[in-house]
Parts: sequence; C-alpha cells; structure tokens
Amino acid sequence: MTKRSGRSRFIFLCLAAAVILFTVFMLIPTMNIFRMSLFVRSAYSTTEEFVWLQNFSRLMADSNFIRSMQNTILLIVVVTVVTFGLALIFAAILSREKIKGQNFFRIIFYIPNILSVVVISAIFSAIYDTNNGTLNSLLSLFKGETVAVLWKGEGMVMVSLIIAMVWQAIGYYMVMYMASMASVPQSLYESASLDGAGRLTQFFQITLPLIWTNIRTTLTFFIISTINMAFLFVKAMTSGGPNGASEVALSYMYKQAYTNSTYGYGMAIGVMVFLFSFGLSALVNVVTKREPLEF
Repeated sequence: MTKRSGRSRFIFLCLAAAVILFTVFMLIPTMNIFRMSLFVRSAYSTTEEFVWLQNFSRLMADSNFIRSMQNTILLIVVVTVVTFGLALIFAAILSREKIKGQNFFRIIFYIPNILSVVVISAIFSAIYDTNNGTLNSLLSLFKGETVAVLWKGEGMVMVSLIIAMVWQAIGYYMVMYMASMASVPQSLYESASLDGAGRLTQFFQITLPLIWTNIRTTLTFFIISTINMAFLFVKAMTSGGPNGASEVALSYMYKQAYTNSTYGYGMAIGVMVFLFSFGLSALVNVVTKREPLEF
C-alpha cells in the first residue's frame, strides 16, 4: 500500500509540474486573449470598454484583414506543397541512389535551417536588391542589358517570400524523410524490381505508404509553424509592404495591437488566427488519416 501510494505521489508531482506550466504559460494567456478581444483598449493602458463582438464584426468588413488572411493561406498552401514535394524528391534520391558525398549534401541542405530568420532575410534581401542584387545581376548578364526587376514589389513580393521560406525549411524535412526511408527494408525494393516495378512505382507504392505516418506528423507541424514563420519573414524582409501586398494575419495583428493602439482589435485577429490554426490542424489530420502499414 505504501509503495503504491509513493508511486501515485511521484506521478502526481510529475504531472502537476507540467499542468502548472501549461496553465500559467498557455491556458491563461490564451483565455486572456479571448477576453481582451471583447474590449476596446490600447496596449499600454488599463482603460478598457466592453464592446462584446464589435471587434469581430469589424474584422468581417476589414479588407486589409481579409487580404492578410488570403496571403497567409497562399503561403501555407504553396510553401507546404513545394517544400514537401522537393524534400521527398531529394530524400529519395539521396537515399536510393549511389551518390558520392551523401553526408556532405545532407549538411549543405540542412544549413539554412540552423540560420535565424533575420540572417536568411538579410541574405535574400541582398539577392533581391533592385540595383545590385544577385538575381538582377545574373539576368542582366544573360540578357546583355540592365535588368531592374522589383523582386519585392507588389507583383513579386509573395513569390520572393515563398522562395525564401522554402529554402529555409526544405533541408530539415529532407533529413527527416531520409531517416524514415533508411528504415524501409531493401528487400522490398528488390522484390519490386524483380516484379518489373520501376523507381517511380516503387516510390509511390512502397516508400510513401511506409513513411506516411512521418509525413502526416510533419505535415501538421509544418502547416501550423508556417503561420508563425510567415510573420517572422514578413517582419524581417518586407514589414508587410509594399502597400500591404505581403501582409499576413499575424503581422497585421501585431500592427493593430502595438502600432495603431487598437489592442482589443488586434486580439480579435489573434482569436481568428487561433481558431483558423486549430480548424486547419483538425482538417489535415482527418484528410491525411490512413491505416498504418507495417513491414
């Protein structure tokens, strides 16, 4: 009885620490955001006025917020598809093909992930520079005349952000998928080859199904993290410009809460982003659910 009581006390203490930390740093702040979204107040003032759902009604008519959500969805879809597609292709090539210096390529691909967003933004800002940037210099060299493309102009800024975000993330997921692919028995590929299956068929019929659990987990994680990463890249590279063309939901929330002194309105945007993230996570989990395969 004493042994069982001691074990129960130990489990309680371990769980209590986690529950306290989660409550203090996650649950209470989240509930406070919901509460503050119902008030009109500034970020640094204790004066507040209860307005119920007026902030949310204002959101539905705010074209800038709608545009920022459209940009957020665009980044989530395009960056996720391109990053995961390329990560799987590179992982399959480096795992299945006999290429010299595989570890070297792993390191090279992984380096962008260990760099901070500020450093990556500085690198790509230099590449995109209209006058002396690498891209325009190369285009000028091949075209034989001066090229001054506005890579961070209204028409190209989202494409520029997508390229930077894909470059930052692709190596990390490539390494993860290479680790998963390494656990697939080579005998399965040998049997498939004897049956006449080509490399492409083996990839879709053997590799993808057997690493699907890993893909599903990383997909959910990446989609949600893209919402946060989009804010960091926008803040460091474009500040939402030009003319709001690269504004995303979190950067617009930040401006409303801390720049325009409409803190309650900013928190209402935060609530919408929270609900959007939660709903998107649930949708991805449902859509990607498959029966696990064993080998």
